[in-house]
Amino acid sequence: MGSLFRSEEMALCQLFLQSEAAYACVSELGELGLVQFRDLNPDVNAFQRKFVNEVRRCDEMERKLRYLEKEIKKDEIPMLDTGESPEAPQPREMIDLEATFEKLENELREVNQNAEALKRNFLELTELKHILRKTQVFFDEQEGGVNQTTESMTRALITDEARTAGASMGPVQLGFVAGVILRERLPAFERMLWRACRGNVFLRQAMIETPLEDPTNGDQVHKSVFIIFFQGDQLKTRVKKICEGFRATLYPCPEAPADRREMAMGVMTRIEDLNTVLGQTQDHRHRVLVAAAKNLKNWFVKVRKIKAIYHTLNLFNLDVTQKCLIAECWVPLLDIETIQLALRRGTERSGSSVPPILNRMQTFENPPTYNRTNKFTKAFQALIDAYGVASYREMNPAPYTIITFPFLFAVMFGDLGHGAIMALFGLWMIRKEKGLAAQKTDNEIWNIFFGGRYIIFLMGVFSMYTGLIYNDIFSKSLNIFGSHWHMSYNKSTVMENKFLQLSPKGDYEGAPYPFGMDPIWQVAGANKIIFHNAYKMKISIIFGVIHMIFGVVMSWHNHTYFRNRISLLYEFIPQLVFLLLLFFYMVLLMFIKWIKFAATNEKPYSEACAPSILITFIDMVLFNTPKPAPEKCEIYMFTGQHFIQVLFVLVAVGCIPVMLLAKPILIMQARKQANVQPIAGATSDAETGGVSNGGGHGGGGGHEEEEELSEIFIHQSIHTIEYVLGSVSHTASYLRLWALSLAHAQLAEVLWTMVLSIGLKQEGPIGGIVLTCVFAFWAILTVGILVLMEGLSAFLHTLRLHWVEFQSKFYKGQGYAFQPFSFDAIIENGSASAEE
Repeated sequence: MGSLFRSEEMALCQLFLQSEAAYACVSELGELGLVQFRDLNPDVNAFQRKFVNEVRRCDEMERKLRYLEKEIKKDEIPMLDTGESPEAPQPREMIDLEATFEKLENELREVNQNAEALKRNFLELTELKHILRKTQVFFDEQEGGVNQTTESMTRALITDEARTAGASMGPVQLGFVAGVILRERLPAFERMLWRACRGNVFLRQAMIETPLEDPTNGDQVHKSVFIIFFQGDQLKTRVKKICEGFRATLYPCPEAPADRREMAMGVMTRIEDLNTVLGQTQDHRHRVLVAAAKNLKNWFVKVRKIKAIYHTLNLFNLDVTQKCLIAECWVPLLDIETIQLALRRGTERSGSSVPPILNRMQTFENPPTYNRTNKFTKAFQALIDAYGVASYREMNPAPYTIITFPFLFAVMFGDLGHGAIMALFGLWMIRKEKGLAAQKTDNEIWNIFFGGRYIIFLMGVFSMYTGLIYNDIFSKSLNIFGSHWHMSYNKSTVMENKFLQLSPKGDYEGAPYPFGMDPIWQVAGANKIIFHNAYKMKISIIFGVIHMIFGVVMSWHNHTYFRNRISLLYEFIPQLVFLLLLFFYMVLLMFIKWIKFAATNEKPYSEACAPSILITFIDMVLFNTPKPAPEKCEIYMFTGQHFIQVLFVLVAVGCIPVMLLAKPILIMQARKQANVQPIAGATSDAETGGVSNGGGHGGGGGHEEEEELSEIFIHQSIHTIEYVLGSVSHTASYLRLWALSLAHAQLAEVLWTMVLSIGLKQEGPIGGIVLTCVFAFWAILTVGILVLMEGLSAFLHTLRLHWVEFQSKFYKGQGYAFQPFSFDAIIENGSASAEE
């Protein structure tokens, strides 16, 4: 049937490669992406394997490339990405790549160190320039400089005894220090000076208006200039220790104005020279990074391919001669010839004369599950794999999900307008998929939308179809063919009566509407919701029962493929009979009621005589006699209904012990006849109908441990109870189709009547402005609530219906995915992790 309906047939193969050709052959297999290698050295430490040194060299090259990438992104230099994937380099090219990366890293580190040293010198000179400027203002405030300090400046510095002595000794000599400190540290710095020096210092400070660049990390910092006057060496030592503790930078500041001016001129000259050198350094750094940015993506791909090859070679075994590498791998049966051609190409590239050998092995292991997909089926397969990877060669629900998933979604989301918005969004992503795929992003929400673009498009198209069936577009109807109801009410009655009901008898032409629902139901009164409820509730049950029956029929394909005769006779047939005789019979009653009973018919087939399907079904299960019908009405819909219903219930109940006991008893009898005792690791032929799981289909079947009889009875009891009770709950679960459809329609109507109708009622020029604003608000709510939120809700409910109600009938999902050695997957995963 192909891998679309079942997973690919897999084969376990043994691969013999000459040591000189192993690298090239594995490289070809990585480009092909169809081989999953097994680890033949599970007990060997990763650091004790043969090619660990090569892997370390690749790790070192990746580290250097990440350093280059970080520097390139820091300068916001665009990196060239052609979208092409270069071939894996030969082992001898590793030396050239290592030398290139080493040269680039050393050059870049040297340039960065020089630039940091230059920036540090530039920062010191800039701070010194500000100190000379600001302190000049401080000194100019006192004419004559420090030696002629006024009494107001020195009052806090000298005690009374010192002031008395100073009057006889002459002017007081004050020392000072000048420096720069971070602005946020200044208040604490000032408090510490006051407390430590007991107020015997005089601090002046001024802010530096322009922020300065920190040479270490490139951040902009705000600093302030300060100058501290003090008297004596003891205070000088104390002040310097406090400055050191607050990481303030002290600079020499001459006392004489002429010396300060001379120093300031020298500082300005050095700053200009440093600016020139810094500009040249930055230009050189930029040129190095631009040159590296052109090849960085290709270098990453090459290094990751080399590393992946050596990682794979570490999974191989060496033979006794140390000249041949031995590997075991899972391969798709249909691709063995393609793999052999790739191995020959690798051998020719390496120049080896010994051809590779690929031998198919016999095994009892469960092969991996491989479903070949394309860009269309990939998203649907992902929905199935999210529940659980299919067991080997199990029926794959994905191809059927392509139809049932968007259809069940559309039953809940049915609206022509909202479906068109969703379909156009999906179509836009499909049309632009090449460009959008090239713009790789780590936005998870966008990646989910883009990955499911075909699902979104189909959900929108199906929603447009169901919207036409419901005749619903933004809670309004399309009157294409004209209504088949003729109202006899006059205009005043229609305008004044909010609860006007549509008569299903007197005003109906008798001919059904050509397509979907009659548009007049959108303006009907109180019985509009009643009519929609009756219709949508019944079709929900109909679709649900058909969907579940289809799931049970899928299990028949699994049993026949694996030749499991016991499960086919004593599980599938009772399950199908149970579902048909009870729930499909209820569906038939719905169709009989629709066909036989109508408002225009006379008794006993008039609307008043129509029995309730739910009450009929409950009476059927409980063996109750229906209540007497009204005059001229019949109790049953057709002749012999009571006998048929009793027969159906008895047969359905009789299927339960068959499902519960038949299979375990037959397994027990088969074991007694074969006189086989439970042995761990033995294969139970009785459980698989005499043939191992997958036997005869080229893949090696399931070789599971034989279960104890008690475990088989318990497992079968749980499975039977789950199926019988689940048939009821699952049928009721499909009523979510009706509930969400009704909720979606009512929300759309609320938005129309309470938002958009406000703008439509306005008249004149102001009405146009109001309508524009109201329409914008209505459009935002429509897209945000009805399309996105309601769409997500319907999507999740549809997913549940497929995972629980449909797939539980036949799908075990106990396999493990086929994960081939593929360069594309490795590079994609490596790029994603690098971006994170």
